[in-house]
Amino acid sequence: MTSHDHPVTSYSLAVDIGGTFTDISLMDRVSGHVWRAKTPSIAADPSRAFMNGVEAVLADSGVTPGDLAQVLHGTTVATNMMLEAKGARTALVTTRGFRHVLAIGRQDIPRKANLYSWVKPPRPVPNSRIVEVDERVAAGGAVLADLDEASVAAAVDTLRDMDVEAVGVCLLHAYANPDHERRVAEILRRELPALAITCSTDILPVVREYERSLATVLNAQVMPGVSKYVERLETRLSEAKVQSPLLLMQSNGGVAGTEAIRSGPALTALSGPAAGVVGARAIAAECGIKDLITVDIGGTSADICLIKDGEIGLTQKGSIGEWPLPLPMVDMVTIGAGGGSIAALSDGPLTVGPSSAGAVPGPAAYGKGGTRPTVTDAHVALGHLPLKLLNGAMTLDAKAAETSITSHVSKPLGLGLHDAARGILAIANNHMVGAIRLVSVERGHDPRDFTLVPFGGAGPLHGCALAELLGMRRVMVPPAPGLLCADGLLVADLKSEFSQALPEAGPVDQDAGDAIVAGLEQRAEAWLDGEAVPQELRERRAVALLRFRGQGGEIAVPWGASPDATTDAFRDAHRALYGFVLEAPIELVTLRVEAAGRTPGSDRPALQPVMAGEAQSQTVHFEGGSCDTPIIDRATLDADATLDGPVIVTQLDATTVIPPGWSGYVHASGAMILTRKDTAE
Repeated sequence: MTSHDHPVTSYSLAVDIGGTFTDISLMDRVSGHVWRAKTPSIAADPSRAFMNGVEAVLADSGVTPGDLAQVLHGTTVATNMMLEAKGARTALVTTRGFRHVLAIGRQDIPRKANLYSWVKPPRPVPNSRIVEVDERVAAGGAVLADLDEASVAAAVDTLRDMDVEAVGVCLLHAYANPDHERRVAEILRRELPALAITCSTDILPVVREYERSLATVLNAQVMPGVSKYVERLETRLSEAKVQSPLLLMQSNGGVAGTEAIRSGPALTALSGPAAGVVGARAIAAECGIKDLITVDIGGTSADICLIKDGEIGLTQKGSIGEWPLPLPMVDMVTIGAGGGSIAALSDGPLTVGPSSAGAVPGPAAYGKGGTRPTVTDAHVALGHLPLKLLNGAMTLDAKAAETSITSHVSKPLGLGLHDAARGILAIANNHMVGAIRLVSVERGHDPRDFTLVPFGGAGPLHGCALAELLGMRRVMVPPAPGLLCADGLLVADLKSEFSQALPEAGPVDQDAGDAIVAGLEQRAEAWLDGEAVPQELRERRAVALLRFRGQGGEIAVPWGASPDATTDAFRDAHRALYGFVLEAPIELVTLRVEAAGRTPGSDRPALQPVMAGEAQSQTVHFEGGSCDTPIIDRATLDADATLDGPVIVTQLDATTVIPPGWSGYVHASGAMILTRKDTAE
């Protein structure tokens, strides 16, 4: 079924699978009403958790499977396979003489690694599984030596003996002339039909052999696993009488059909976090907020992203684990800091993370066997969390949380329980502040000019504390912060990028650049036609990647109507990022067209608060002292309801701590807008 062969209904369903929970959102695009659910994730078979969530939200809403117009999905299947090196056994075919490109890599080492002790990690494909063929293309695309098909036949025999499941094909300068590479892939597919074949020109047709080879290999490595996963999902959906198309989230903040994901699974490397950023931008736009910093705090990690003027920045300098992956992806920083981050004494000093208790055994307070103190246990010990979560479905063990902190932190350090718990949170918060400064201060932005948007299951627990450390004046908590990645899928656009590297980097040539852009726009239009995107919802944007001569990286800026417009935009971007510009020639390296099929907006229905139950409160140990703090169910809050800290706001998917000195109100969108009392507008 193609993306446009679907029943004419108004319901869209989104499923985001995380390490602990699977989040589901169902939207009626006519009324704007949203139903939400959470169900435990199943690591052994994520598709089972997917269907459990679908069945739960359909039962709650009364919507039938046949009523669904589309199903959207954020997945970490490809990401986990890359990080855990559990993908298919893969080989690489390259130009003779270049088999060591992956082994050589780059001269730099990871930022936090020790210069003298760092050891280069094993490559995803060892030299023993790299096969060479005879051919040669120049950097400008001219054929220096024809493809020797006898060498390709020999490569086929070698690959057959290797017992591999996938093959990446990355020939020298194929981005300038892909003919040889495509012919090699054609022969491999004919002779070895059971193997998954990936061409570099289909994944990353740009300069830099190491990055291009790595992206090709990683894509090939995860292709069989992702294809099987997608096929299993489609089968389960079909068996459940769901006839709508399945769209998957990509790292660039847009969704794509299953055909595109099967051939380019590496495009989903940041699938889940990207959806959360898209969802945060949509809620912020409803509140009239265009400049925001998002902090997605889950059980294991925190993902931070800066949005300026409502635009989500893309980068091609991203990475997955130890590997650079220069595919267009949402520009974010990820650190090992979350609710499950373990606090430990390491040779004296207290550290928090990156080790995590995960879902099992989890924090001590979860009662699943965990005994080591975590960030969540610190929140429990300080009274930041009510003892009943998930609408009463989960009970926290406060005694176990306190015992774990006392045994492992407070007694060894000679601190009181509450001081030790505050110390754990202070370390975790400062880790996150450092990451926030990476995306803001180090890129020429003052975080005080932005609104902080915390989400994820643990995000709203830390929002106000992080804002205070950064001098930020305003915090926006989305209506469903713990399910924002699923909500983000509902507002994500169809997206794809089409790139072409110039045969030779050099000065901006408007005519030559316009000709390349025109060709890329034709490819973009063909893709939009294939996705049956209405003309009024189509959008294209041309982007130029430039650098000063001698630099090793490019900056993306809009492709202008004249060379001066493009180079001036580059200088401005360089100055904003680095604080200076060079007196050196500017070179155009790559042109890219970003195509999107916009998702029509839906009117959000007015808040319908439920009747408040019996008033509740509990003792919370804030830094300035302990006090009896009211606990408010967020579902009871109407638009314009005011909040005066200290107060704890609970809901199905997250808990928000509003400390003393903060106040706020509920926006018509359902978001909570919080400000420091001494800066409230």
